Amino acid sequence: MISYATFGLLALLSLSIPVGIVLFLLGFGLDMFFSPFPLIRGLGNLVWSTSDHATLIAIPFFVLLGEVLVRSGIATRTYAALDRWVSWLPGGLVHANVATATMFSATSGSSVATAATVATVAMPQAEKLGYDPKLFSGAIAAGGTLGIMIPPSINLIVYGFLTQSSIPKLFLAGLIPGLALALAFMAVTVLICLVRPDLGGTRRVFPFVQMLRALVQLIPIILLFAVIIGSIYKGWATPTEAASVGVAGAFVIAALFGSINAEVLSKSLLGTVKITAMIMLVVIGASFLNFTLAAAGLGRELQAMLGGMGLSPLGTILVIVGIYIVLGFFIETLSLMVVTIPIVVPLVVAQGYDPIWFGILMIVLIEMALITPPVGLNLYVVQGARQGGRMSEVMLGAAPYAATMLAMAGLLIAFPQIALFLPNAVQ
Repeated sequence: MISYATFGLLALLSLSIPVGIVLFLLGFGLDMFFSPFPLIRGLGNLVWSTSDHATLIAIPFFVLLGEVLVRSGIATRTYAALDRWVSWLPGGLVHANVATATMFSATSGSSVATAATVATVAMPQAEKLGYDPKLFSGAIAAGGTLGIMIPPSINLIVYGFLTQSSIPKLFLAGLIPGLALALAFMAVTVLICLVRPDLGGTRRVFPFVQMLRALVQLIPIILLFAVIIGSIYKGWATPTEAASVGVAGAFVIAALFGSINAEVLSKSLLGTVKITAMIMLVVIGASFLNFTLAAAGLGRELQAMLGGMGLSPLGTILVIVGIYIVLGFFIETLSLMVVTIPIVVPLVVAQGYDPIWFGILMIVLIEMALITPPVGLNLYVVQGARQGGRMSEVMLGAAPYAATMLAMAGLLIAFPQIALFLPNAVQ
């Protein structure tokens, strides 16, 4: 049955069938061939019970928040402001790519949206200032992955929903690893540009007065992040309520900068509907597939298989990491997450590991999948924004950052407190 599910998933995805439909088709196949009774009779109730959950309302709110910030031009202002603070480092404007992605991740929750935003703003600068296209575009693709780690994260919301874990604790757990990854990306960039100064383009040092003025552009975004995350951590608001407050704050910021109008509102709402519909189709399809997997006994079969291998808890984790790395080459990240969670998480918990910690480790591995070919979405997003050059340049440029993520996964395994320190501290 394991081989059937894996082969069926890869075969259907190779036919370019939408992921949500693929999940339903696999569920129907398992129901037909492996289930002892017809599970399709419960499909209606399953769809309703999955979608009728207050936690999921946070998803369209966070998507709308990111859409407003992008389409109102606030992201462009943020990039210009951060440019004045980090362009003196070896690598120059490359650091602005990572810093802007970090800042935007703190309000967006979507890696693809973050990568698309930074790429659109940054790419016109690359050629003009003489930056190496590989390093410049690779940093954008890698920085964009922070959107699913630094809270608020749509993927962490989905993980919490599917595993019944605390979303505020997941947000806290993702904060230190997310910021550490951002700093590690910048450190890797500095190291590369010290070895190869010709890759770093033009370093610019701005007058301190201009740097202080640039802070005016950053303060609204910082305050918005503080309100969203602070209200969740303090217990003043649920993630859904905090997301709605964040949307209101985004509209206020856009209005203050004079960049909100009917066109921005229309495009933001339309983009939100499209993205939310895609996410919900995947989540509902995954719920049906997970239901059929459980009824068919795949979880017991996998547990028995791993038990027969005689692996230690650490050995089990390393095998799971290897599986995610391989599957990340071929499967879209949200689909990879929702398909594997009901199978893998019970195994991890049975080995004595914390599901909050494993959620962060999974997100790091999924981040890496976003910049590894042939399916890494952020690679295609950045290449589309370049409007020229070869796809291989983006892939090569992202490789050092993918290695950095793998190192972060190793650190999380060796030192779980990197993720668990903040959740444990606020108990």
